[in-house]
Amino acid sequence: MEKKLILRGLLAGAVGGLLAFLFARIFAEPQIGRAIDYESGRDAAQAALDKAAGIPAEAAGPDLFSRTIQADVGIGVGMIVFGMAMGALFAVAYAICLGRVGALRARNLALVVAAGGFLGMYLVPFLKYPANPPAIGHEETIKARSGLYLTMVVCSVVFLIGAAWLGKRLQARFGNWNAVLLAGAAFVVAIGVVMLLLPSFGHLGYNREHFGDHATETPLPLTDGKGTIVYPGFPADVLFSFRFYSVAAQLLLWTAIGLVFAPLAERLLQPRPGTAAAREPAPVPA
Repeated sequence: MEKKLILRGLLAGAVGGLLAFLFARIFAEPQIGRAIDYESGRDAAQAALDKAAGIPAEAAGPDLFSRTIQADVGIGVGMIVFGMAMGALFAVAYAICLGRVGALRARNLALVVAAGGFLGMYLVPFLKYPANPPAIGHEETIKARSGLYLTMVVCSVVFLIGAAWLGKRLQARFGNWNAVLLAGAAFVVAIGVVMLLLPSFGHLGYNREHFGDHATETPLPLTDGKGTIVYPGFPADVLFSFRFYSVAAQLLLWTAIGLVFAPLAERLLQPRPGTAAAREPAPVPA
């Protein structure tokens, strides 16, 4: 039964990944193009400053893949594979929750698990470490940033599971509504403490030393030796649009996973009378 659920999760994830790719290709990709144009212009301005100061310019390495390949094949394959991975994790979580979260129907449980996946896997970590387009982020901090983001994701998922467990335990004493509110408040407090303890990317040691104490790694205006601005900082509208469309693409992905998986799971778990599946023994949660 679990394998059948995972296969359906993979299918739902592939559909969600494809829809998210189409959305991102239309709305987010232009923002990526603008960010790359900004980065190219800033690099040219920096090269001119270095040349005026007598600093030899570093030769730029060749691009392994063209922008067309990256924007179409690269992002498309990546998002579909990512969607399938999230669909498989979703199906595992669904199988674990099956029969353990009250009298939810198969369809309703799928939507609840999908909402939890979007919240725990993406939205909550995004609030601390939002997605950034190209030109934002330094190569020297990639390892530190990846570790911090992974820590945020793990804490978000663990605390969300803990909140679900706490709500279940409090249900008999406080009722469904109050138990949900108390569990939600506990989650907000716990994840809020983690957000306060984890540093912002701009506060990392390398960034403090080379760029000053700032909240993010978003490029500031480029200045010459006299303090004159020779190239502007990263456009705020591009940054906002990219982050907005990133959240929308993830919301579309998880919504599609829940909506596609829900009827597939219902047919598997609650087959119509008279079918071969209906004559099989009902699955017993492990």
